Amino acid sequence: MTIFIFLIVSYILFSISLMKVFEKAGEAGWKGLVPGLNFIVMCKLVGRKAAHAAWLLVPIVNIFIFVGLCIDIVRSFGKYSFWHSALAVIYAPAFFFALGYGKNEKYLGPTLRDEKAYYEKIAEARQNNQARDLQKLMKNNPYQKSSGREWAEAIIFAVFAAAFIRMFLIEAYTIPTSSMEGSLKVGDFLFVSKAHYGIRTPKTVLMIPLLHNRVPLVGGESYISKPNLPFYRLPSLTNIKHNDPVVFNYPEGDSVYVFPERTWSISDFRRGAIDQGRWMQIKTGQAELVVRPVDKKDHYIKRCIGLPGDSLRIIDRQVFINGQKVTNPTHMQFLYRVTAPSGSINVDKLAELGVNVAESNPQQGIFFLDNEQVEKIKQFEPGITVEFFPLPSKPGQYFPHDTEHFGSWTNENFGPIYIPKKGATVAISPDNIALYKRIITIYEGNTLEQKDGKIFINGQEANNYTFQMDYYWMMGDNRQNSEDSRVWGFVPQDHIVGKPLFIWFSTKNGSIANGINWSRIFSSANKM
Repeated sequence: MTIFIFLIVSYILFSISLMKVFEKAGEAGWKGLVPGLNFIVMCKLVGRKAAHAAWLLVPIVNIFIFVGLCIDIVRSFGKYSFWHSALAVIYAPAFFFALGYGKNEKYLGPTLRDEKAYYEKIAEARQNNQARDLQKLMKNNPYQKSSGREWAEAIIFAVFAAAFIRMFLIEAYTIPTSSMEGSLKVGDFLFVSKAHYGIRTPKTVLMIPLLHNRVPLVGGESYISKPNLPFYRLPSLTNIKHNDPVVFNYPEGDSVYVFPERTWSISDFRRGAIDQGRWMQIKTGQAELVVRPVDKKDHYIKRCIGLPGDSLRIIDRQVFINGQKVTNPTHMQFLYRVTAPSGSINVDKLAELGVNVAESNPQQGIFFLDNEQVEKIKQFEPGITVEFFPLPSKPGQYFPHDTEHFGSWTNENFGPIYIPKKGATVAISPDNIALYKRIITIYEGNTLEQKDGKIFINGQEANNYTFQMDYYWMMGDNRQNSEDSRVWGFVPQDHIVGKPLFIWFSTKNGSIANGINWSRIFSSANKM
């Protein structure tokens, strides 16, 4: 709310500041107070056509158009230095008040028209070999910029243009883990569209450009969480569909401990899911708890298995949606133990099949494989066996981590579970509140209390709840090596970042030293 008040006050001050600026330029001051008309007049005063103001209606583009108009206004008053332009960008109302009320400030005419005329004089003098006139024009050229300033402006523009493109349109993303193998591999570099599922307005406004949430090398967060903007999403180009790969913010990533190898959430710590060494560091206060806003949570990529309103169940590794068996990804992987009569497995031969040996356990003959790889390995030599290797699990290990009511749920047998849809109402009780507690409190901002076998939401006893957002169920294609919705539950709609488009580069097992996956470059990131 604070940032919106700031923007409204700034626009009011901007409009008032234009009144005196317009009067000095021979225009009626009241035009500065009329939304839309004030920008048309600005276009006229700097030498642009009135239609140029229409670009201010285009999201994202309008920021650059507005900045350009402000810079050209101060140039039309003879303010040509780098710092004049910088001040016009940083806070135009303050500079415009100085122009409007300064006794010595005069409007010189449309800067774009005058600049064009000046350079035409230079061209004419050069063409007519008028050396003296040319020297004088070049020496007194108010529009001439030093090479240092040219470089500085070019770098600043490039950085901020890239930052805006990354923030609103397309962002590069790297596959850091094997949770989506064999569809998306460790070392794949993707372009992700933020427009497909609806552009999100940034919640965080003060940040280091082009960084997500951490500063490389020196460490620390790359942003300041306040002031911030409320969440808003522009209309989408397409809806998320079953089996779409989706990039989203890690749902449990609001409170995390950051270590060099990975980020652990406070929920991981409370569940005892962290390795012993890191757990002790947290327990003894050696690790700092970092609290992050939604848009600065870590990025994850998984496949959307369940949509809002779906009922999901996993039976013997097979996913069922609304009672129907789903189509599995072609390269969906599970753990298998490979046993060869010769006693050893040719690891190089497995690597040729695309097996991620680095993420497997060759010493024990345990590998993550898809169906196609399983069949090819069986043909390596007579008598070789490939058997599914189930993961051990303990009660309460999987979402919603309620041993009493959902303790039998495992990686391979899970559910049934309803995926919340905006506007839908579900009955709630102590028996199932674990499923929806995080939604009610963290994602949708209510208070929840349980006492005497009853549930109270915002202080009122409740036996049902109506969801305010859509939610999704995400799972990795590497089903036994994926930290996904089976661990941290539902993905809220406001956590959705974008749609992967294509792979623009790929290294083997995440390292250029291992070589380049040439066959994957410019291939689709949406394969099933």
